[in-house]
Amino acid sequence: MTKPVPKDWILGISPYVPGKSAADDGRPLIKLSANENPLGTSPAARAAVMAASADLATYPDPGANLLREAIGQAHGLDPARIIYGTGSDELLHIAASAYAGPGDEILYVRYGFSVYDIAARRVGATPVIAPDADYATDVDALLACVTDRTKVVFLANPNNPTGTMTPRADIARLHAGLRPDILFVLDQAYAEYLDANEDDGGLDLARTASNVLVTRTFSKIFGLAAERIGWGYASADVIDALHRIRAPFNVTTMGQAAAVAAIGDTDWTDLSRAHNARWRDWLAGEIAALSNHGLRAVPSKANFLLVLFDGKLTAEAAMKGLWDEGFATRWLPGQGLPNGLRITIGTKEQTRAVAAKLRAMAEAA
Repeated sequence: MTKPVPKDWILGISPYVPGKSAADDGRPLIKLSANENPLGTSPAARAAVMAASADLATYPDPGANLLREAIGQAHGLDPARIIYGTGSDELLHIAASAYAGPGDEILYVRYGFSVYDIAARRVGATPVIAPDADYATDVDALLACVTDRTKVVFLANPNNPTGTMTPRADIARLHAGLRPDILFVLDQAYAEYLDANEDDGGLDLARTASNVLVTRTFSKIFGLAAERIGWGYASADVIDALHRIRAPFNVTTMGQAAAVAAIGDTDWTDLSRAHNARWRDWLAGEIAALSNHGLRAVPSKANFLLVLFDGKLTAEAAMKGLWDEGFATRWLPGQGLPNGLRITIGTKEQTRAVAAKLRAMAEAA
């Protein structure tokens, strides 16, 4: 050996590819590729960041106590069973690290979040992909893929990149069909975009089940993607295991302060939710009107639409055409969706401009 050699399973990882913010020629674009809040960050959270920035020389609270208390109060959860991370991504990775390794399997649905594959391969586990049901989660297909080697099941709800939603009864049925030694990770990064009657019951499951971990993030509706703050809730035993391998001081002082303020600013999240629902549904209607040109939007409960191109206009051509209008969207050939563009719901003006360009391209194709 003339140099260090990574483990075979590390070399098998395809690195995560962030959403574009510039065209191939370097031109900056309006970023509708990363599912960020187009309205930005709440004024209360901005003010909290500024106040917290007065002290940059000391480490943040290692226990994120105020943050855990605020989350617990908002959701009726025991703060001692809340864990925090650099976005929910860190929690997904450490869940895989704590409960799986070489010889084990980690299961998720086709067209699931791309981090699941990376998290599985990073620890030497085998990723197992269950078939979908028209881009949505198929609970029976997931359960059929469970073997005696299955250690973790990942499920995003609403799902990314499809936006599809698995109902509460199906989540309960999936959990009931899993062995108690399998960790069921319910990734709720987009849960705040749901109406109250659409709750999938994940947090209720995690209150009593010993094998459920629910993860959430402040990067989406709360508009704090730059600060990288996530959190999770599970049994005391699961949380203890995750704390053993999470990074120390992993959520910054400014991030903790911003998240506490953001939780309290319910007017901002209500405004963001209403804006998203209005313009997501409007854009879905515009796409439906182009069905005779081969365009279809997968029904979404998140802050984006997955638009499928099965006519003369291809997803790649649509992406490049939107570049010409100044917009970055997410083309997904690496996730098995060469005919799909994931389009974040932007401002009113941005959403109207995207719809107009898609119509013009579809009619000209």
